Amino acid sequence: MNLAQIIQELHLTVLTEPQDFAAVEPSSGYTSDLLSCVMSGAAKHSVWVTLQAHSNIVAVAALLELTAIIITEGAMPDPATIAKANQEGITLLATTDPSFHVIGRLWDLGLRAG
Repeated sequence: MNLAQIIQELHLTVLTEPQDFAAVEPSSGYTSDLLSCVMSGAAKHSVWVTLQAHSNIVAVAALLELTAIIITEGAMPDPATIAKANQEGITLLATTDPSFHVIGRLWDLGLRAG
C-alpha cells in the first residue's frame, strides 16, 4: 500500500507540496493525540493519525522520520505549520472524518501497527 493509494481511498486533502506519493510506502500506522506517546510508540516511516494541527506535530514527525500525518476531524494547521512541514519533507494530509473512521479505513486497506 503506497501513500497515493491511501490518499485516494480515504479522499484526503494534501496540504503540503505534491510529491511522488506512489513511491512512498508507509511501514505501519499509529494514532495518538499525545506527542509523548507518538515519540515512544510510532515506528519509523509510519503514518500518524491525529486531530492535532499545531507546529509541534511536524517536529515530532521529522524526528521520527514519519511518512505522513493525517489530521482528522476538520482540524487545520496554520500556514506556518504547513511551511515547516514542507521544509522538513513531512506530508500533511487532512480530512473531516473522525480519527476512528480513518484508522478503521487504514486497517481495511491493510496498514497495520508497527
